[in-house]
Amino acid sequence: MDSVKDAYLCHMPKLKHFQNRDGGMVYSTNPDYMREMESETNPQPESGKQDLRIHLLRLKGNKVATVVRGHQGTDLEIETLGKTLKQKCGSGGSAKDGEIIIQGDHRQTVMSVLTQAGHRCKLAGG
Repeated sequence: MDSVKDAYLCHMPKLKHFQNRDGGMVYSTNPDYMREMESETNPQPESGKQDLRIHLLRLKGNKVATVVRGHQGTDLEIETLGKTLKQKCGSGGSAKDGEIIIQGDHRQTVMSVLTQAGHRCKLAGG
């Protein structure tokens, strides 16, 4: 039984999968297929050119979170910036889907850290 399965698998083409610009998956059996780099087609704005917004999010149970939105970098840049902010605030949080969430009300600390790093940021909300 294993030899039949192995014989079947060795004749299947190797599939390569990539993400397209919209976040969907693209599959190709062409061994020479190379995806265009998104950074070449859509250059990311510099940190000083981005407008970051700092929000205060009120959660259930009288809990609050500081949310930074508007960063247009790669996922790796957002993760490293989130890690730096969490360390400076001494709090937990997460960085995903283009926004950084810090547990607690740390708007002033986040704003000072981002301004020192060269980002333009603004307090948003009421």
